[in-house]
Amino acid sequence: MKWSEVRAAYPDEWLVVEAIQFHEEGEVFVGDDITVFEKCADGAVAFDAYRRLHRQFPEHEFAFVHTSRESLRIEERRWIGIRAASIDLANASLQPTIVLRPS
Repeated sequence: MKWSEVRAAYPDEWLVVEAIQFHEEGEVFVGDDITVFEKCADGAVAFDAYRRLHRQFPEHEFAFVHTSRESLRIEERRWIGIRAASIDLANASLQPTIVLRPS
């Protein structure tokens, strides 16, 4: 599905999606063909589902996103570590931010 089709089918929803086809623009991935894996109640549930699916299928390109986003542009970030106490995805903005620990 195109991102516009995903947004129409799942308005105002948190989703875990897989980018079947994408292209890169610098360090940003732009989804061209998207498959919806899970619809989630909120950002925290979406993040947990993303982590579970990423562990189960590490070769897949998963992302957790909210369909309020106009375009599916995902910035690549290295996962150094997360301070769980710093993240409240249930009440976060619709474009979650990952807090990284210094290396």
